[in-house]
Amino acid sequence: MARLTFSGGIHPYDGKDLSKDKPIKEVLPKGDLVYPLSQHIGAPAKAIVEIGDHVLTGQKIAEAAGYVSAPIYATVSGTVKAIEPRRVVTGDSIMSIIIENDGLYEEVEYPELKPFEEMSKEEITECIKEAGIVGMGGAGFPTFIKLSPKEPEKIDYVIANCAECEPYLTSDYRRMIEEPEKLVTGLKIALSLFDNARGILAVEDNKPDCVEILKKLTKDEPRLSVKALKTKYPQGAERQLIYATTGRKINSSMLPADVGCIVDNVDTIVAIYHAVIDGRPLMNRIVTVTGDAIADPRNFIVRIGTNYHELIEEAGGFKEKPVKIVSGGPMMGFAIFDLDVPTTKTASALLCLTKDDVSDMEPSACINCGRCVEVCPGRVVPKLLADYAEHYDEEAFVAHDGMECCECGCCSYICPAKRPLTQTIKSMRKMMLAKQKSAAAKGGK
Repeated sequence: MARLTFSGGIHPYDGKDLSKDKPIKEVLPKGDLVYPLSQHIGAPAKAIVEIGDHVLTGQKIAEAAGYVSAPIYATVSGTVKAIEPRRVVTGDSIMSIIIENDGLYEEVEYPELKPFEEMSKEEITECIKEAGIVGMGGAGFPTFIKLSPKEPEKIDYVIANCAECEPYLTSDYRRMIEEPEKLVTGLKIALSLFDNARGILAVEDNKPDCVEILKKLTKDEPRLSVKALKTKYPQGAERQLIYATTGRKINSSMLPADVGCIVDNVDTIVAIYHAVIDGRPLMNRIVTVTGDAIADPRNFIVRIGTNYHELIEEAGGFKEKPVKIVSGGPMMGFAIFDLDVPTTKTASALLCLTKDDVSDMEPSACINCGRCVEVCPGRVVPKLLADYAEHYDEEAFVAHDGMECCECGCCSYICPAKRPLTQTIKSMRKMMLAKQKSAAAKGGK
């Protein structure tokens, strides 16, 4: 096996040429901003404003309601219009704070902070916690918890996930091209929390310009290195990234910290930079708006809470009516039916396509070709797991490592019979995880 990669994986059409060469464009929202109180794993945040309150950009409007939680900040100035359930991109209705944008964008005064080299580890962690930073690659796990393992002295690597293997997405690429210094400094900040660790910037080798820029910026940094990974999906998946860069393996019952690793997404690391260097909370992120239905595909700096309709408008609107709209990328994203939803901390992309390849497929019987096994990065047998899931055979599903599936979609992509293998396995895993959670809750009473 070649170095800096993993077994399995696929090479789908990447669609990145649509947006990768256009500079990031800032979007100033025009309408109301909607802030769902649950934009992260864990307890929803608790609103600390009331209807009629005037707020400023950068003002905390919701506080963390538990250890695994994160505060939320206003991204515009204006008046709190309502606190009520609003639909989010998943289709759920989530209690949300609605702010009427006054168009002035008046900001609070951010605290002046001392250089991070002079801060204690506790001060740095508190800055990250108070800024409301969560995993912006999609997981939404509060970042300060990830950076606070039980045994920090056993952390050997802090890995910046710069792979961006998901087709069509180019937000991390543009961030690395336009603001590489912030990424490097953000990684140095995270690395300063671990005395024995080294930092790795892990980039797929289809981004040679990024590799070159980052190598120049880190040439005098003995604790930092840049690793060019083989371009292959899902190279950016946490387990595969750790294996490709360090040779260490984890399974579904383990955390990266169990093998001495911490992994953070590019946007998350840049958010750490802004929190610790500028004293600014998490208020915006980069969103890729792309697809063959979009007139001007590109990446936008988006204020959290902005309506998706406004992003489509900023991208020139639809040049052709989309048949399918996906939140995220085509492999790990999910189809949505309504654009009247807000962007959140975990919103990475909006993909608008003129053809729905999945719906056009007609599944047929498995021909036992074994291709799903060849491409599976988790080294399980997707065909068998899908069969067990279809028959609700929980015992066999678990016995054949069904919980090790990372839901990357490789098996569904490669299957000549067009069977929805990933979707079937995902449904079973979701049901099993819900049962485990319920059993754990009952055991804790």
